[in-house]
Amino acid sequence: MDMFQPFTIKGMTVKNRVVMPPMCQYSVTKKDGQVNDWHKQHYTSRAVGQAGTLIIEMTDVSPEGRITDYDLGLWDDEQIAPLKEMIASIKSVEPDVKIGIQLAHAGRKAEDAPQSVAPSALAFSDEYQTPHALTTAETQAMVQKFQDAAVRALKAGVDFIELHGAHGYLIHQFQSKLTNQRTDMYQDVTLFGVEVIQAVKEVMPTTMPLFFRISALEYAPKGYDLTEGCRLAKAYQKAGVDVFHVSTGGESQFGPTTSPKGYQLEAAVAIKSATGLPVIAVGRLEEPIFAAGVIEGGQADMVAIGRGMLADPYWTIHAAQQTGKTITVPTQYQRGIRF
Repeated sequence: MDMFQPFTIKGMTVKNRVVMPPMCQYSVTKKDGQVNDWHKQHYTSRAVGQAGTLIIEMTDVSPEGRITDYDLGLWDDEQIAPLKEMIASIKSVEPDVKIGIQLAHAGRKAEDAPQSVAPSALAFSDEYQTPHALTTAETQAMVQKFQDAAVRALKAGVDFIELHGAHGYLIHQFQSKLTNQRTDMYQDVTLFGVEVIQAVKEVMPTTMPLFFRISALEYAPKGYDLTEGCRLAKAYQKAGVDVFHVSTGGESQFGPTTSPKGYQLEAAVAIKSATGLPVIAVGRLEEPIFAAGVIEGGQADMVAIGRGMLADPYWTIHAAQQTGKTITVPTQYQRGIRF
């Protein structure tokens, strides 16, 4: 395997193994959750830069589920058209790029919500409000919100969907005993995530892959470890996940003591081994030769380049040059790009 070989996941083939992961832009201008000109420029430029896969930033399934009022959303049908227009525009200039969207809910980490919600009434920190603990019925309604948002994403023309089950947001809050202190059926830390996965899969085409971003371990005292993270992944695999996007952590006040390049690779390898599913590795992989080695060594099937692509929209082209590979670039730019 190498970083520039195509890769097939169910009915979707990506042209290379380079992924632009979801990174919040906090650029909604009318607080209506809709795509605007900034998002169009941002994502189109990375597609022209030859990233094989783009994952649109955390897009919230409910207004109170946004990290801030400046985040994208898919809780209303009026949000479909701007997203559809953007996807069609990107595909018009780079028809081979695969575009997904990350559906999420911030839970207790929603900063601007009049009233945040969570599995249990535990504030994220002293700087955050105490969330309303979702009732059983409200939790079931939240599952429906994820499904409804998935339907809207499909109408907008996405190639795949990713669910955000990492970084201390709502799905993660249910799957962690640190934040899930319920006494109803949702005290089962896998149940909410499983139900969301099943609900979203129910409306997706059978050939379309479902990605899931997972925090494979928590760094907080008494948080779950990698063994428990693998157990969560296997439960989610059984529910219908096709690809794991492997990250770590969740509580911002707790993290690894250091974060050298590839610091989350052990987690990616463990999830891949436990489930047998394709994985996307993420975390300080912006050095092209190092990223290529991750694929060549079989540690992951795809590599997510986050900050590297914020700094360089053409990271993929430059990575091909540095690793001695030849890839197709837009005809309009071939006078300036040499292999």
